[in-house]
Amino acid sequence: MSNRILHAKDINITFGALRAVSDFNLELREKELVGLIGPNGAGKTTVFNILTGVYSATSGTYTFNGIEVKKTPTYKLVRRGLARTFQNIRLFKNMSVLDNVLVANNFNMKYGVFTGIFRLPKFWLEERRAKKKALKLLRIFDLDKYADTPAGSLPYGQQRKLEIARAMATNPKVLLLDEPAAGMNPTETEELMKTIKLIRDKFGIAILLIEHDMKLVLGICERLIVLDHGTIIASGDPQKVVNDPAVVTAYLGKDDDEIDEEEEENKKIASVKAEIFNDEEEE
Repeated sequence: MSNRILHAKDINITFGALRAVSDFNLELREKELVGLIGPNGAGKTTVFNILTGVYSATSGTYTFNGIEVKKTPTYKLVRRGLARTFQNIRLFKNMSVLDNVLVANNFNMKYGVFTGIFRLPKFWLEERRAKKKALKLLRIFDLDKYADTPAGSLPYGQQRKLEIARAMATNPKVLLLDEPAAGMNPTETEELMKTIKLIRDKFGIAILLIEHDMKLVLGICERLIVLDHGTIIASGDPQKVVNDPAVVTAYLGKDDDEIDEEEEENKKIASVKAEIFNDEEEE
């Protein structure tokens, strides 16, 4: 079995009197593709913020590749291979598509300040390598034709893809994707599914995915974790998880019996309305 690369045990975080995440546990292994799902406000992005060092958990332990995230600056985590995207797109919109990817690649440049200032041969060698790598990533995401286009002028779905390409430029071992299909049409979502699979299979990257598009989630995830009010209510095989009564209740806000009762009540109301309108027409 592959080695564990991202680990969380009994994570809790509170904001004042609000406990946003309770006893969260995770084991993400190399090359694994896991979905983190749940209703809006379930705490999914908060978990991402903890795992990437943006938030510091109130209690619990969490490590990336054996490193304690809580004690490691974010930029060092990125250099070691932990990357993420955000719900809200964070591109440099006035810069070109290519330059957005090149900026991210700066985390991996192998020359010092002196070499950079005086443009020594190693500087130019690294710059050529970086550009070649960036263009390769743009081709993978079918964005190479927009290389010189300002990022802000791309359609929303293409901006989403660019954000993933930029995260890939940091050479991640683990990639956390926060609602990558948001704003995409069905065709773009289908392409994204293929691209995420390619990232995992070709580059050997472990992926933790937050997504509301269940077709995408069920199409690519090997395992699902479901959060509700900051607590894991189900985890395991995707098909079994989405049919779990606790998961259905969390998404719909009511159990099956309540749903049936509500449907019957709605039918009665509709029937009464029909009778009233028919009587009015006859008069």
